Amino acid sequence: MLITHLSRGHAARAGALVSVLLVLAACGGSAAAPLVPAGAPAGEQPGSVGAGSGSGTGSGSGSQTGNQGNDRVVPVLDAARPDLLIIKTGTLDLQVASVNDGLAAAAAKIAALGGYVSGSQQAGESDRVTASVTYRIPADRWEDALAALRGLAIKVVGEKTDTQDVTGQVVDLSARIANLQATERAFQDVMTKANTISDILTVQAELTKVRGDIEQAMAEKQHLTGQAAFSTLTVGFGLKPEAAVVVSQQKFDPKSEVDRASATMVDILQGLASAGIWFAIVWLPILIVLGIVASVVAFAIRRGRPSRENDPPMTGGSEPPPSPPPAIDVPAPAAG
Repeated sequence: MLITHLSRGHAARAGALVSVLLVLAACGGSAAAPLVPAGAPAGEQPGSVGAGSGSGTGSGSGSQTGNQGNDRVVPVLDAARPDLLIIKTGTLDLQVASVNDGLAAAAAKIAALGGYVSGSQQAGESDRVTASVTYRIPADRWEDALAALRGLAIKVVGEKTDTQDVTGQVVDLSARIANLQATERAFQDVMTKANTISDILTVQAELTKVRGDIEQAMAEKQHLTGQAAFSTLTVGFGLKPEAAVVVSQQKFDPKSEVDRASATMVDILQGLASAGIWFAIVWLPILIVLGIVASVVAFAIRRGRPSRENDPPMTGGSEPPPSPPPAIDVPAPAAG
């Protein structure tokens, strides 16, 4: 009995491990052949994703080719099909008479089309104010929105539109989500059959990873479909630049001339006062010192000059006094 019990335990554990391996193998091959839940209609079989009603029965050549081997059939995207997912983005630069009035009118027109404002910014003042607003517009009203906004402008300065087809990405994400959900269900079945703690922890870790992959794929798909459903348009609003005006020469103004003359006189007086202060504080002491030094030098030179013995004393001047005229002998008169 004990041997039988052990055999059954090993068999259950082996079966659980085999199931895990099968599930992992299914995950590895999900990119090549998407899993389809049992009982799904023929129109949902791999190779017919995104196909029209005529190919939903799987009788077309494309569906038959898709089931041979592991080759995957990529659906042909027709521009006329309504199920294409196109992301539109664009920019529009407008000159308007009033930025505030233009913003209000644009918001009203976009709201009437089913859109909304997702972001805005405004800068400048007076005649240099500018604004930039980002609108989300329903994809089928894109052209209507462009026409409505052009009608608000004095001049359309610039316009640009870009498109991106994300239909294939959304189809791939849908298939990946379906495969991951099937893998999650398989792991949940394995979890009910696990007997040991190690097996439970292993399966739980795989379940957590698969659930994270599912949520990531679903978020990416939701983002792409949202971007395709509502296009993004960034509109810049600005005023018409003013024409250059030549300013004529100003007429004679006595008051302004008096003010200018007074200012000039004040500058001159300030300059003279500054010069006097500099002379009194700096130059006058220097000149006094230089005069004293010159006097001392002159006195020393005069004292060192040799004096002459026979030179008469000099009075009142540097030249000697004039010599008296020579005496003239007058003869005495004869006695009578």
